Amino acid sequence: MHERERERTGAGRFLALVVAAVLAVGALLGYQGELPRWPFRADAVEHSLLGPPLPPLDATVVSQAVEPALVNVNASVRPFGLGAAGSGIVLTADGQVLTSHHVIKGAERVRVTDTGTGAEYPATVLGYDSSADIALLELSGADALPVARLGSSIPLRIGDEVLAIGNAGGTGSPTAVGGTITGLDSTIVARDAADLSRKNLTGMIEIAGAVSAGQSGGALVDRYGAVVGVVTAASGEVRKLLGQDPSGYAVPIDDAMAVVRQIRSGTPTDTVHVGPTATLGILTTDDRDGGARIDLAIHGLPAHAAGLTEGEVIIAVDGQRIATATALRAALNVRKPNDVVRLDLTGPGGQRTVYVTLSAGPPN
Repeated sequence: MHERERERTGAGRFLALVVAAVLAVGALLGYQGELPRWPFRADAVEHSLLGPPLPPLDATVVSQAVEPALVNVNASVRPFGLGAAGSGIVLTADGQVLTSHHVIKGAERVRVTDTGTGAEYPATVLGYDSSADIALLELSGADALPVARLGSSIPLRIGDEVLAIGNAGGTGSPTAVGGTITGLDSTIVARDAADLSRKNLTGMIEIAGAVSAGQSGGALVDRYGAVVGVVTAASGEVRKLLGQDPSGYAVPIDDAMAVVRQIRSGTPTDTVHVGPTATLGILTTDDRDGGARIDLAIHGLPAHAAGLTEGEVIIAVDGQRIATATALRAALNVRKPNDVVRLDLTGPGGQRTVYVTLSAGPPN
């Protein structure tokens, strides 16, 4: 189902945050040298609790180790050519890429560029979880890509040094931003700068660092060059207006990979969508009496073709009660293009039932 979309402009699409907490900032530069020994999870936990202080993170060495496994993600809406630029993390040599859902939201075409070789690949969206802001892509024709080394977010501690690496500003070149972890279970209200939609993101890693547009979908890495999070959001202009230092947020890699495993299983859930997106072709909001109120039925798409009109309220899908626009989205999340759904509606003309054949649409 389409959400309320507006034209995207600019090189980067990013989430601007509304946050109330005042955070401390930790800037860093690293020594030159080799990557330290990468511990197993138990080793890292023990070291963080019992071991002596670790040397400063070497930003140059870590960046050089991580960047080959990062890609640029460019999403566009035809026929206007408008789009968004973000980053991605290579999970498999044959082209599975982890990125942020908001980077590919609403996109009709996604192309991915290998930052090392310049090779460009068309990408298919295998699935996504908008509530976690995670998406999984598959690159067509990719082979022997460098693969990211995944760590775990479990051993992380407040004060740990990390790097956020990605396509900052949509320029095409990876940029690394250093910072320290200031939160491990942060809840934020994220605003999508493209369509101004808002959503709550929970369990986020919070860092004191100037994360910027285009780094969405990029890697948050530890001193060992292991990915511990997926860069998602930045504090943006709000904190500047408040005279506060910038901050960034990332989805813990353990949470992100749980979504990836669900997508790979081929089984959708209320939050995880798998495969092509099925759409009614409507824009909806919550109705005050319950249900999803139709604000617009887009010409040429299934709802409009079936005679649904603005002002009608969808109150059930296949007999399942719909209380909100979000509930309608969840009900459609497990459907596929060409599925036929029964919609119970109420409106000025009374209550009626309509059967609609869903069509394929962009990720929502």
